[in-house]
Amino acid sequence: MKKFWFMLTALVATCFLVACRGSQGVSTIKENKKIVVATESEFAPFEFKSLVNGKDTLVGADIELAKAIGKKLGVKVEFSVMSFDNVLASVQSGKADIAIAGISVTDERKKVYDFSDSYYTSENVVIVKKDKVNDFTSADSLAKQTVGTQKGSVQETVAKKQFSKASVVSLASNGEMINELKSGQIQAVVLEKAIAEGYIAQNDDLTLASFNLKSDGSDAYAVAIRKGSDDLL
Repeated sequence: MKKFWFMLTALVATCFLVACRGSQGVSTIKENKKIVVATESEFAPFEFKSLVNGKDTLVGADIELAKAIGKKLGVKVEFSVMSFDNVLASVQSGKADIAIAGISVTDERKKVYDFSDSYYTSENVVIVKKDKVNDFTSADSLAKQTVGTQKGSVQETVAKKQFSKASVVSLASNGEMINELKSGQIQAVVLEKAIAEGYIAQNDDLTLASFNLKSDGSDAYAVAIRKGSDDLL
């Protein structure tokens, strides 16, 4: 009986804490004098690390957007950097107030999160090695090959649908994917176009594939927050 009451008390306490986190809005953020932003650091030009005055600094379009939100609220911005597949989960758990990391709005994600108005329309593309661009001219030409995507990303879903005859491998970071492409461990990488062009500019042995991917309707980037945080939304 004692064990039962102990477990019941622990459950109620846990639910109370989750409820408190779930109801966190503008007033709580202002009381804390900061907004915690979940993001990643390998998604140039949206968020990436760069040397600024000799210091390793998080920069990019999404970072400036987060700072603008912080300024609007009159609070400081605290960035919580993690792998992309953990970004949304940190918002759901209450560890972060918002997530800004090139996050595509999908019907599935809208069941769990609320999203701001979109601020960017994305386009998915395929990167291959230059010496293979004439070999890989369609999704079917990559049959029995290995295609890399970022774990937890919309590109992962796109790749699994449109490269059904290939082996799709999901990796934690875009940098890891590019390295494996260059070394020949994978034969193609699915990325958002702006990010892909950045990697191609830095690697003269890589290029865009000559074929296009179909849009799956998840082309809009937006800020993600917990369900029900209407004042923050």
